[in-house]
Amino acid sequence: MPIQFETFRQIIESHQRFLLTTHINPDGDGLGTEVALALYLQKLGKQATILNCSATPYNYLFLDKLFPIQHFQNQTQATLIDDAEVILVIDTNHLDRVAAMKSYVENSKALKICIDHHLDPAEFADIYILDEPSSATGEIVYRLLSYLNGRTIDRETAIALYTAIMTDTGGFRYPRTSPEVHKIIANLIQMGADPVAIHEFVYERGQINRLQLLGMALATLQLAHDGKVAYMILTKHMFEVTHTSEVDTDAFVPYTLSIDGVKVGLMFTEMDHGIKINFRSKGDIWINQLAKEFGGNGHKNAAGARIADGTLEEYVPQIIDHAGAYTP
Repeated sequence: MPIQFETFRQIIESHQRFLLTTHINPDGDGLGTEVALALYLQKLGKQATILNCSATPYNYLFLDKLFPIQHFQNQTQATLIDDAEVILVIDTNHLDRVAAMKSYVENSKALKICIDHHLDPAEFADIYILDEPSSATGEIVYRLLSYLNGRTIDRETAIALYTAIMTDTGGFRYPRTSPEVHKIIANLIQMGADPVAIHEFVYERGQINRLQLLGMALATLQLAHDGKVAYMILTKHMFEVTHTSEVDTDAFVPYTLSIDGVKVGLMFTEMDHGIKINFRSKGDIWINQLAKEFGGNGHKNAAGARIADGTLEEYVPQIIDHAGAYTP
C-alpha cells in the first residue's frame, strides 16, 4: 500500500491536531494500534489525542501508561473532536461502532482516515488504508510505521503493536497467522516488546469474578446440528451476581470451538438494551455471512452483531436454526 502510505505521510506533514478513536468495547488490536500511531505523531511534535467511546478494559491499562487513553463520557469532550484537523478511525470501518461519538465524528469537518482490516467498509472516510487479509490492524500499522520510519520502531511502539497482533491472532493460533506475521513479531521482540510480560498483562491478571462468570457461561454450553454448532449464553443476571460486565467476556467465545467436531461457535450476551452475538468458525466457513443476516459483519472466521431491543428468547432459536446452513 505504498500510495496510501505516502498520502498518509503528506497528511501528517500538513496537519497538526490529530484525534484517534476505535470501536466500542475496544480490544488489544484497536487500543494497541491507537497507542502506536499516537506515539509516532507525538514524536513528530504533533498534537495527538486518543478518545474512545468505551473505557479501557483493566487488562489493557498498561497501554495507557505508554500514551493516555481518554474515555468519552460527556458532551464537553466533544470539543476534542471539533478541534481535530484529522480523525483516525482505527480497527473498525463503520461509524456505528464508535457509538456515542458517531454523530460528532460524522459531523466533524476534520479529514477522516480509516485504518482497518475488516470486510465491507462503509463510506464515511476521506482516505482508507485497508487490508482485509492482514491478521490485525496492528499488522497494517506496523507496515505503515516501518515505511514512514525506515523500519525503526522504538520500544514503546513495539509493545503496543505486539499487543495488537498477539490479541487479534488469538495468541498466534488463528488462520491468518502467516510466516510474515511471525517475522513481524520477531522484529517487535528485537525492538523491545517483552512477550512474557505482555501476555501476563492481557491474559494472566484477571480477577476471580471474571473466572466465576466464565464458569457460569461454560455451564450453559450446548450443541446443535449434530454437534457441529456449539453455543453459550450470558444473561444480565450472571453479570449482576458476579459483579462483572461485557468487557469481562473477552476471549470467552473460543471455548465453543474447543469441542471436538464443532465447526461453528456462538456466544449470546444479554445487555441492558438488546443482545450481542459473537460468531466463530473453523476452516472454510464464512461465518460473517451468518452475522450479516442479523445486521452484523466481521471476518471470514470471526464476526459479531448487536441487536438493539432484541431478546435471547427471540433470537437464540433463530440464529441456531440459521447456523445449520453453515455447517458442512
